Amino acid sequence: MSKIKLTKNELKKQKESLQRYTRFLPTLQLKKRQLQFELVKIRQAEEDAEREMKSLDEEVYSWIDVFAEDAGLQNMFRVEKVVSKEGNIAGVDIPVLERVEFKKYEYDFMRTPVWIDRGLEALKKTTLLWIKVSFIKKQKEILADELRITSQRVNLFEKVKIPEAKEDIRVINIYLGDLQTAEVVRGKIAKKKINQSAKFSLV
Repeated sequence: MSKIKLTKNELKKQKESLQRYTRFLPTLQLKKRQLQFELVKIRQAEEDAEREMKSLDEEVYSWIDVFAEDAGLQNMFRVEKVVSKEGNIAGVDIPVLERVEFKKYEYDFMRTPVWIDRGLEALKKTTLLWIKVSFIKKQKEILADELRITSQRVNLFEKVKIPEAKEDIRVINIYLGDLQTAEVVRGKIAKKKINQSAKFSLV
């Protein structure tokens, strides 16, 4: 426990601190629960997206080997723009994916393999999922960091600040109570002495 002044001003200060801690603690606890809930949702979204990506990979590999020829697929595909916005969860700013724009390429249907459309569509879906997962991972990282900080603050208030303030108030109250008792005793002794002095002076 930190060293405190055993005064009425310090008592007032500690009571105000205790009121402030007990007022802020429920807000921090609520934020902690919200972050935990959102992290569960985000982890589930990440698992779903990764499972979808794995399923798409398996689907593509089941037919892509049949068309092993090099049709220049990579040259027909490019991400032109990734559009995102700023979202907010429990007071925390996170990046949110809005859409992914792909460059449109014209190609000769007569000179390219029949599977090229399907291949391009699969490539776009895979890329979109990869970008989606990268946003989810960033969201998870930001929220997990905020949860760590919020949990530390909750623990600080619950286990340190509030108990310390209560103990400081108890100690100051005892000290001030003892002072008051001592003053009353001294007053009684002084009164008794005055009465005795007055009695002797009358004799």
